Amino acid sequence: MAFVSSFAGSALRARSNVRSRNGPQMNAEEANTAADKVQVEVVGAETTAAAKNVNQETVATVGAMPMPQQPAQNIATAASGLAAALGALILGKRAFKKDKSAEVETVTEMKADAAAGGNGAEQKGGLGLGSLIPTKSERKKLIPLGLMFFVILFNYTILRDTKDVLVVTAAGAEIIPFLKTYCNLPGAILFTIAYSKLSNYMSREALFYACILPFVAFFFLFAFYMYPNLAALHPIAWTDQIAASLPANFAAPLAIIKNWTFAVFYTLAELWGSVVVSLLFWGFANEVTTVDEAKKYYPLFGLGANVALIFSGQYVRYVSDIRRNLPAGVDGWGLSLKYLMAMVAFGGLVIAGCYFYVSRFVLTAPTVFKPGAQKKTKVKTKLGVRESAKYLASSRYIRDLAMLVIAYGMSINIVEVTWKGRLRQAFPDPNDYSTFMGNFSTATGSVTFVMMIIGRFIFRKFGWGVAATITPTVLGFTGLTFFGLLLFSGQVSPLIASIGTTPLMAAVLVGAAQNVLSKSSKYSLFDPCKEMAYIPLDAEQKSKGKAAVDVIGNPLGKSGGSFIQQGLIFSMGSLAASTPYLAAILAVIVVMWLVAARSLDRQFADAMRSSEAAEAALASEVKTEAKAAESA
Repeated sequence: MAFVSSFAGSALRARSNVRSRNGPQMNAEEANTAADKVQVEVVGAETTAAAKNVNQETVATVGAMPMPQQPAQNIATAASGLAAALGALILGKRAFKKDKSAEVETVTEMKADAAAGGNGAEQKGGLGLGSLIPTKSERKKLIPLGLMFFVILFNYTILRDTKDVLVVTAAGAEIIPFLKTYCNLPGAILFTIAYSKLSNYMSREALFYACILPFVAFFFLFAFYMYPNLAALHPIAWTDQIAASLPANFAAPLAIIKNWTFAVFYTLAELWGSVVVSLLFWGFANEVTTVDEAKKYYPLFGLGANVALIFSGQYVRYVSDIRRNLPAGVDGWGLSLKYLMAMVAFGGLVIAGCYFYVSRFVLTAPTVFKPGAQKKTKVKTKLGVRESAKYLASSRYIRDLAMLVIAYGMSINIVEVTWKGRLRQAFPDPNDYSTFMGNFSTATGSVTFVMMIIGRFIFRKFGWGVAATITPTVLGFTGLTFFGLLLFSGQVSPLIASIGTTPLMAAVLVGAAQNVLSKSSKYSLFDPCKEMAYIPLDAEQKSKGKAAVDVIGNPLGKSGGSFIQQGLIFSMGSLAASTPYLAAILAVIVVMWLVAARSLDRQFADAMRSSEAAEAALASEVKTEAKAAESA
């Protein structure tokens, strides 16, 4: 997901690959020139985020479908590029230097730039403000793309907050693990099949509209038709009759059937992150931008990620508070839902309009769009589940890397679902719940922006190993603190009362802080660390390793926590009763995460030293041949 970090890795690998392919006949300047022309590697890893999100619990099958373009960015990770640019501007430094003899970059510089989201290649003209200002022809293309990105993420934040309000207030947080497994996964598979079929018969423009307009139509109809007629649409009496003959442990699965319109809304809101953000937007952006434009302006799209998160969070809060001025008897949440979905529908039309403008008026202008300068699609190694398992078993390095991915997915899932259960207790009214989630989204965007800047300095001062252990330490400490408040609420009640709040509200606030800090550290530190770990590997290890992590690590991390919660719900009856076991499981996962991170740190350092030695030897050969060519 960390596409900005991938820029660095791509450029570093390019310089080595170009020199090795062309041998001693290439001098250093030619090698650097060829490396600067390498395609920008935009490799997906996760949607959710982010633009995880930004906490997108998307399914890996969407990223594995056959398609013309296959990028998948984490939207919040995109903001790391902005932090990198700001850091460079503030410090007035350039991460990579190139002298007359074209010496190879040091290990420290490679670490710092890859982790911080630099593009890893020398950019003529430096990183001054002037180089960041688009030309007139570039503005004609980048402004509508930037507007598309902002509106897509603005809508995604509204949908993400609203889906939680609907399902949690209606059926409790216990329903979420079942939705992720039995609704999101089938939904992603069905979309994969439909997209693959439609792509064979429809043009690129028609396919874009065919994908995004059904989303917009459903969300609009949900607010203005489905929600006002829930009594007629939901089989309440039938599911209550079945529930009476089954154990109470089946309440959560039955709630999916009972609230089926909410389940469909939840699934489509989740798919918005993977389909509209990752597939439609980034696929289109990669087709119409050149390599040089991507290097300069993709990181600045991160500004749209955080600003959209902040603004949409405040819009959700504002709309959710309008009920305070409504007369008695008016459904405040129903009215708020109409305002929210009307904005989503309007945003959908803006997105389609921007796409129409770029397709009809930008791509047809030869001075703006040069097809010959397009990036070529990178062919990725695809491994099946069996092949991925074998490769993980054979490589300790890749196995430790996969453990990092699995541990994060399971840990954040375990804490987040339990927190949402307490959030429902504190805010049973949908409007109150939605107001809190709006403020939560704003806080997440603000803290993430700050963490992106801080993360760059952490990498430069302390290195990969410290950066890789910060996310599990933060998640483990805050998560166990949250569970501790739940388990020992009676003992800490006097202390909590002395500060003017209740144990429940204290747990809600600590849980919110836990989510904000965990996700911001994930976007600013964990994602760059993960992408950076591929840098010292050779081409085969890099390709097969990423394929193995994508096939096994990502899905297992996303679904592992859900399966654990489902098992505890069936055995214990509820999430509340499962709290002690979830806390113990979280502690074990975090310890395993830290062990894997330390192990990978040692292996990464060894691999970087070997890579540096190979680069130094290669550079020496290039310099020798260059001098020989000059003397001849």
